[in-house]
Amino acid sequence: MGKTGSVRTFIVENYKHFNAAALVEAAQAYEKHLSEGKKMMMTLAGAMSTAELGKSLAEMIRQDKVHIISCTGANLEEDVMNLVAHSHYKRIPHYRDLTPDDEWELLEKGLNRVTDTCIPEEEAFRRIQKHIFKIWKEAQDKGERYLPHEYLYKLLLSGVMEQYYEIDPKNSWMLAAAEKNLPMVVPGWEDSTLGNIFASYCLKGELNPSTMKSGIEYMTYLSRYYIDNAGTDGIGFFQIGGGIAGDFPICVVPMLYQDMELTDTPFWSYFCQISDSTTSYGSYSGAVPNEKITWGKLDKVGPKFIIESDATIVAPLIFAFLLNW
Repeated sequence: MGKTGSVRTFIVENYKHFNAAALVEAAQAYEKHLSEGKKMMMTLAGAMSTAELGKSLAEMIRQDKVHIISCTGANLEEDVMNLVAHSHYKRIPHYRDLTPDDEWELLEKGLNRVTDTCIPEEEAFRRIQKHIFKIWKEAQDKGERYLPHEYLYKLLLSGVMEQYYEIDPKNSWMLAAAEKNLPMVVPGWEDSTLGNIFASYCLKGELNPSTMKSGIEYMTYLSRYYIDNAGTDGIGFFQIGGGIAGDFPICVVPMLYQDMELTDTPFWSYFCQISDSTTSYGSYSGAVPNEKITWGKLDKVGPKFIIESDATIVAPLIFAFLLNW
């Protein structure tokens, strides 16, 4: 990796303008936010787990530089899939040249493509399925209910998956999160592969939908977390990509202020989004931070950044800065 701080030094010395400058400024403000004793939420959209963000995010979690995560169900499960089936993944660098026939051939081989990377269905999804089903069923038989991420924490902490590990476990952000029992929000979990699998068991009468806690329960969970941890200055919001992973949790502040009438609720105190979404045509994912002022999510003061670039490039660089790599 080179000497300590070499990546950070390179970034500071060379990233002076445009999106590069925004990257440095956002990282410096993130560091200042932490130094003031405030907490940071991170939101993960897209396919960041398949992009192996765990190589840097896991250490961010271990060093208490992220305190709560909101992510899609896909990011939740795909980090575990990478942990247990990495050698079976297939990279396709020429993916732009694929024909429909080429794509069909990948399907027949059980390879589900995410841009240039194919997730192996049998080794990844099915390897996890038989073990997670036992945990779901045991909870149901005991009359217990948990949130989606809590079931995966149970799976990882049970040790049953260790027999399948194919990467260094220190590079799994989900394992790092489970070991710290990191607070997490997973809105829209139902559209993930494991969500579909859970629904199939419900359709077959083997599980009850109520065994899985709902999205509303995630919102109430997050609300209590915000009340307990925001203090008077608020929590930071570091958003990777757009979509529900960011849209869902950022609404907790106006909900507490407007609907719960907790008028002393502080705004999110730091905001940064890494996104290449177009900022027009009603795109909320691409909306500039100031638009969030009108919705009661951000104050007119406080650090706000938008880095219009590829999150798979930008996020690891910001993490390297914060980790002094």
